[in-house]
Amino acid sequence: MSRRETEPTQWRRSSRCEAANCAEVSFEGGDVLIRSSLAPETVVRLTGEEWRAFRAGVLAGDFDERS
Repeated sequence: MSRRETEPTQWRRSSRCEAANCAEVSFEGGDVLIRSSLAPETVVRLTGEEWRAFRAGVLAGDFDERS
């Protein structure tokens, strides 16, 4: 039986999130799950390597809006 079937996933959101529209993450084994609080039924699963690359891009400003 998988962890998903035996215990609920613990979702975390940023302390900077003040509205209902927040990104949430959960760590499951070596994978990272990401979802929107507005559509919690849709989950993206990343490997640890994918998560580290994504996080590095966020921290580097790769996804900042350009005007």
